[in-house]
Amino acid sequence: MPIFKCPQKSEPLWKEWDKKAQKNGLRHQVFSVNGDHYVGEWKDNMKHGKGTQVWKKNGAIYEGDWKSGKRDGYGTLSLPDQETGKYKRVYSGWWKGDKKCGYGIQFFGPKEYYEGDWCGNQRSGWGRMYYSNGDIYEGQWRNDKPEGEGMLRL
Repeated sequence: MPIFKCPQKSEPLWKEWDKKAQKNGLRHQVFSVNGDHYVGEWKDNMKHGKGTQVWKKNGAIYEGDWKSGKRDGYGTLSLPDQETGKYKRVYSGWWKGDKKCGYGIQFFGPKEYYEGDWCGNQRSGWGRMYYSNGDIYEGQWRNDKPEGEGMLRL
């Protein structure tokens, strides 16, 4: 009586390679085609958790929390200083959906900065602006401009 063996069913190679390429958990540097790179945690092929992104075009660095591929949570954005070559902080604070949202500090220059509430990348709510000439505005903001009750100290 002849014996017939059924060939084992095997998955195509591309399926195995695709499984290995899926990004979940902590990863070392992952580069984009444009030269940007990211080091940090992943979930379902998206930046998720703690991580650091470096943009090649302008040299910006973001260190902080990510959610579903977007900056979300607490983080710091820094840019390189053209004169010294060192990085200087531009914004430290809360993010939501890749935009400044919640409490944060934005640095406009060495002696000029804003600390307060943000909504959709704009100063909105209570905040205090320190100007380079020594003036200080403390009060309400809306759409990135002082509006409502506030006090300007000259």
